[in-house]
Amino acid sequence: METPLSHLAHLEITTPDVEASAKFYEEKFGMRIIDRVDGKVYLRCWGDYYRYSLVVTHGEEASLGRMAWRTSSQAALEAAAQRIEASGVQGTWTAGGHGYGKAYEFTGPYGHHMRLFFDVEKFVAEPGFKSTYPDRPEKRSSHAAAPRFLDHVTVATQDVRGFAKWYSEALGFRVMAFVELDEAPITVFSVLTTNEKSHDLGVVLDTSSRAGRVNHIAFWVDTHEDLLRTADVMMENGTPMEYGPSIHGVGEQNFLYFREPSGLRVELNSGGYRNYVPDWAPNTWKPSLGSNNFYKNGAMPHSMTESFPPAEASPPPRKVPPRK
Repeated sequence: METPLSHLAHLEITTPDVEASAKFYEEKFGMRIIDRVDGKVYLRCWGDYYRYSLVVTHGEEASLGRMAWRTSSQAALEAAAQRIEASGVQGTWTAGGHGYGKAYEFTGPYGHHMRLFFDVEKFVAEPGFKSTYPDRPEKRSSHAAAPRFLDHVTVATQDVRGFAKWYSEALGFRVMAFVELDEAPITVFSVLTTNEKSHDLGVVLDTSSRAGRVNHIAFWVDTHEDLLRTADVMMENGTPMEYGPSIHGVGEQNFLYFREPSGLRVELNSGGYRNYVPDWAPNTWKPSLGSNNFYKNGAMPHSMTESFPPAEASPPPRKVPPRK
């Protein structure tokens, strides 16, 4: 059976100040503004095979407007839509949009907006940007912190295992790992993938009642040295590191986290394992096993539990004494 989804193609994020966020991604992070259409700014990494991978648009709060996935084929797109609707979720077909063709758009059962398509505009470099290497969509950026391409997105939900189950059954994601707290059997994290990466979709526990939130968006550089250089360049230019550089136990990626002007968290990755096992059974980690920090020598800062848009944590359910 053909796997419905191929990979994460682009993300749409919202910000109260489009120009401030776009300037950050271009000048500090080293992405390139490729288009401006109807108030939206389209940016690309130098290694993106499609025209863009990030869309910045206006919103009252920092949020994930939509995640967009390319299917394995046109037939897979049709099949994915059927599977989604068979699960009880109803979507809408559109004729396409800027840089992509016919698409199926829907809101998942946990409030996250998704777009699926197969037809997409492949990037063709303009004069001065063409690489001397045939497989590169454009030449390597001269910016010291520039990511190669979009890597993954991590969203937030009130039911991590329920989320993983639905995305696995409806869209064919492989569930790669879970993380439970050391002090209680509460699942706080999971990673899923459409391919051989450890994940291109992550999900963290959301203790608020607000659906459809996002924890971070993530990009990729080739080497650990590239990642360290990015941390150096960003800090020298006024952007502190929220967490890292270090290595996650789950996935074994080198990582660092920082914030863009809207407050939205951005991650940069390198390294990590590849897993081709078709019947992989997800293991359950705990923080004490090194799920967040491979070296088990540093706690994740509490700020990393913040997701977007901001929301207050729901109070724990009040225990009512049984009637006598």
